Amino acid sequence: MRRGLVACAACLATWAAVLHGQEQAPNRPEFTLVAKEFRYAPDRIEVAQDDLVRLTIRSEDITYSFAIDEYRIVRRVPAGGQTTFEFRADRAGTFRFYSNLTSDSAHATMQGRLVVRPR
Repeated sequence: MRRGLVACAACLATWAAVLHGQEQAPNRPEFTLVAKEFRYAPDRIEVAQDDLVRLTIRSEDITYSFAIDEYRIVRRVPAGGQTTFEFRADRAGTFRFYSNLTSDSAHATMQGRLVVRPR
């Protein structure tokens, strides 16, 4: 009888963990940004807090970078190439993304917004 209760309790604990895991599973949105003529398109990305975001940035002309200070993200995008990475959007708010290169003053005007909605 005791062994049956232990087995039943173990099954309930496993089931509860599975249900809890399903509630906590993040969304996995994917975005592609095109960098061209010192602009990002689109220049606004919106996700929910705790999403696991996959971002591809593709350059259609020169070398760019992509930075979000609050997430400590800095990636270089080669001329005519692309870079792909993932990050967890664990902070709600609106965050500026930009090209931090200094090879041309136009990089300073290249920016957009990451909007992270609270859960």
